[in-house]
Amino acid sequence: MKKKLRLLVAAGPTIEYIDPVRFISNRSSGEMGRALAQEAKKRNHFVTLVTGPVKIEPPRVSRLIRVETAIELEKALFSEMKKSDCLIMASAVCDFRPASFSPRKVKSKKTLTLKLVRNKDILKAISKKYKKHKILAGFSLETGSNLKNAEDKLRSKSLDLIISNEINKYNNPFGRGRKEFLILNRSGSRKTLKNASKSDAARAILDSVERLCYTRKN
Repeated sequence: MKKKLRLLVAAGPTIEYIDPVRFISNRSSGEMGRALAQEAKKRNHFVTLVTGPVKIEPPRVSRLIRVETAIELEKALFSEMKKSDCLIMASAVCDFRPASFSPRKVKSKKTLTLKLVRNKDILKAISKKYKKHKILAGFSLETGSNLKNAEDKLRSKSLDLIISNEINKYNNPFGRGRKEFLILNRSGSRKTLKNASKSDAARAILDSVERLCYTRKN
């Protein structure tokens, strides 16, 4: 019998506050992370799900951690990595956050200029510390040149696996429905999923993750 794995799944968006009422974010629904956590739990793995703010109900997992900002997500993931075999980073982290937070609601104006600062590349930071000891899977969402960008991220972040989506008039990766996915392995193998649900994609991703984890363990 194969050993139960300790899988860490990050899901959903981050939100970055401007004031107590307003924030910037992205369109991530959390559906992909939910499907991954659900499939991993079906396979009897110990699953920790770290999720940003989403409207969907999380699946029953071993441990659920809710976060909002990129800084909170980073803190949670680094804390959980110590006891995890693999991180599947399906979270859509905001690249930027407001440079300052206003503790009072910003009054309405005709125009508002926001100064943004870059958030840390969390997956790259985790890879720098854990790439020799953990399996790391990331996601890439592009509006063009998705294969090249995915290959670049796979290499530059020293990942074991990357799942690429392209958003165009034929493929909307957000929410439910049928999508197209490209799964790239650091060994050079590729798997394309066409007209696939996120549950279909989760099964294919978990198959790859399990192979990588058990190979490294052995």
